[in-house]
Amino acid sequence: MTFTYKKGQLHIDGVSLASIAEKHGTPTYCYSATRIEENFDAYDKAMARVMARKNYTICYASKANGNLAVLSLLNKKGAGADIVSGGELARVLKAGIPANKIVFSGVGKGEEELTEAIRRGILQINVESEPELELISRIAKKLKKKVQIAIRVNPDVDAKTHKKISTGKKEDKFGIDIKAAPALYNKARKLGGIDACSISVHIGSQLTSLTPYKRAYERVANLVKKLRKQGHNITRVDLGGGIGVRYKNEKPLDLNLYALVIRDIFEDMGVHIILEPGRSLVADAGVLLTRVRHVKKGGHKKFLILDAAMNDLMRPALYEAYHGLVPCKQSGGGKKPYDVVGPVCETGDLFHTNEPMPAMKDGDLAVLMTAGAYGSSMSSGYNTRPLAAEVLVRGKKSALVRKRQTIDDILKNEIMPKGF
Repeated sequence: MTFTYKKGQLHIDGVSLASIAEKHGTPTYCYSATRIEENFDAYDKAMARVMARKNYTICYASKANGNLAVLSLLNKKGAGADIVSGGELARVLKAGIPANKIVFSGVGKGEEELTEAIRRGILQINVESEPELELISRIAKKLKKKVQIAIRVNPDVDAKTHKKISTGKKEDKFGIDIKAAPALYNKARKLGGIDACSISVHIGSQLTSLTPYKRAYERVANLVKKLRKQGHNITRVDLGGGIGVRYKNEKPLDLNLYALVIRDIFEDMGVHIILEPGRSLVADAGVLLTRVRHVKKGGHKKFLILDAAMNDLMRPALYEAYHGLVPCKQSGGGKKPYDVVGPVCETGDLFHTNEPMPAMKDGDLAVLMTAGAYGSSMSSGYNTRPLAAEVLVRGKKSALVRKRQTIDDILKNEIMPKGF
């Protein structure tokens, strides 16, 4: 197990969280290298059981956690990368991921970002609109390049997930209506610098049922057949990501069954499959280590005030997401209900309401669980709070992989102009 109590102290692999807090302070994100690798291997083995290795590529959705050390780990396992910005392109390249294993997604790519991606010769660009297709063509012709693209289709499938992480319904901002896609492929064929050899789909995040995948993938398969009949050489299908993890009571999908769905739908088509997992590779490998600043008695409840806040872990405030709070020192006593909050000056800086917890006191250490995805990557400097440190653990070794930001770091790029 990645997180276990040993002699009454919570450990990440073979390292106690208390020792990390002593060395690096709090709040600090802590990640298990071994767990990240195990999660990647689970995908790789599931796909390898049903497909030839050369027929699929796992491109990690780097927005989930873009720390260079995490990216480097996955690069060494053979992962490519799914990016959504020019900054992420720079990150994944610096981590060693080769350009020909990078997919550029996102609904509003800028001209400078696209130009750099095309210069680098990335694997494919997932096109989200007709104007974006025209822009890519102009850049490609200017650079005298032939760019492989996928048109991201919106299959109008409800992923049955949180409305803010649903991307596959017709009212969502992502992709092209699947019924309108053939016309856009016909246009792409006439444009210079474009090789429309792929189709992309992604219906949302934190999915715990295979049914939406089946519905979306069957619609994509039908589109492949239709486009091929029209003379389009579709050789690749990007199936996105979105597989959910257990935050509280969720039952994650069986990756072997997921791989069988892919095989059953696409096996006879001879297409190269791209998968873009993010959350499911890193979420359960990470925690946010925090310290109790105060236990505050209210009129009818107790507040557990942490030094971690919504700027460090935005998901509860943004999505009403659940991250279990676990004390670093094991307790055999009963549990008491707490409202768990941070120090940011917002009512929404709230992690839990009436959460049953072992009795805690000022100065106690705890961790917010399953925080390896969309934790650090979504953090901000709100209230002029420095960004948390990040630590990577393997076995009994730990290493600082991002220094804690300082107040001076925050202020050094700001300028007070003269004469205003």
